[in-house]
Amino acid sequence: MKNHLSDRINSMSTSATLAMAAKARELKSEGKDIIGLSLGEPDFNIPEFIKEAAKEAIDQNYSSYSPVDGYADLKQAIANKFKRDNNLTYGLNQIVVSTGAKQSLANIAMVMLNHGDEVILPAPYWVSYSDIVKLAEGVPVEVPTSIDTDFKMTPAQLEKAITPKTKMIWFSSPCNPSGSVYSKEELEGLAEVLRKHPNIFVVSDEIYEHINFKGNHVSIANIDGMYDRTVTVNGVSKAFAMTGWRIGYIGGPEWIAKACTKFQGQNTSGANAIAQRATIAALDAPVSSIKFMIDEFHKRRDIVLELLGEIEGFNLNVPEGAFYVFPDISSFFGKTLNGTTINNASDFSLYLLEHANVATVTGEAFGNKNCIRISYAASEKELREAIARIKAVL
Repeated sequence: MKNHLSDRINSMSTSATLAMAAKARELKSEGKDIIGLSLGEPDFNIPEFIKEAAKEAIDQNYSSYSPVDGYADLKQAIANKFKRDNNLTYGLNQIVVSTGAKQSLANIAMVMLNHGDEVILPAPYWVSYSDIVKLAEGVPVEVPTSIDTDFKMTPAQLEKAITPKTKMIWFSSPCNPSGSVYSKEELEGLAEVLRKHPNIFVVSDEIYEHINFKGNHVSIANIDGMYDRTVTVNGVSKAFAMTGWRIGYIGGPEWIAKACTKFQGQNTSGANAIAQRATIAALDAPVSSIKFMIDEFHKRRDIVLELLGEIEGFNLNVPEGAFYVFPDISSFFGKTLNGTTINNASDFSLYLLEHANVATVTGEAFGNKNCIRISYAASEKELREAIARIKAVL
């Protein structure tokens, strides 16, 4: 009974992406031919060398509890990766391995936020940021952006959003859901504002760093004055197609890392032992080992933009990373299609599910009421069929 549950859980939203995926699975089980473009999950198989590392770990009997903050040799592989790919130097005492980057984010929120602390979220933002902040008794402060600025927050917007209660800013680049990538110049602009406010910390979610069609990912921790106040979050779910293996990690100030380890020790303890051993192989490999996936995502992006561009009413920009497009579909608001009135992005997303058998996610879940998120982490055949269906019902 709901009245016996905590206020904490009763006030929490259900993840919109997971809810849409569950709805799509339910309809599939009823025999409907649903094409799922709602989940951010690569459709590739894990590279064989990573699988072999996992098998070897099983044979070597890695079956005991792992250290709370991760195996030392995995943390060394993470440190090497940070240096190689991001030019960031983190000692092992600055790194914590968790059960997915989502847990890494939750750890940070729980050890950094007190009741009423404000966290700036450039919108659109990843669906779970807001509720993770609320769970830690923080206050999410949305800064709306638009398709006209490629969904990126400007320094002026950041400055305007800062109050005496501002404790942190969280953002992702490449961004889920928009695919936007902040350039070095844009990050320097944000850093210039933050240098005037030395007590504000940054969470930089870089889980999509390798799925970057510009080819020059920049970490804000590399910008002058930002290293000691930035927590860099990453993991192996997206670039290595290891979503179910649940390994994420952070690099940041030692005192934050120690606090995250303390919290994790009372929460879940160490991450899965076999997955950690496989992650060493993934991170030790050159980025070229996963380039085939990145090239395929790039190709799919161009196909999706071309096909969606043929549908009147879709306002599109060109995302430079991740594997999403985030079209503005507000031109459909107020219209009636096949007897269904479209009042908002949620109505539009449900309309596509019910009439086109295509699962997308409403932009309202990401802090943007005018857009929907379409994942192109699906085969070219599925993408072409899905967009043909969408075009037909519009």
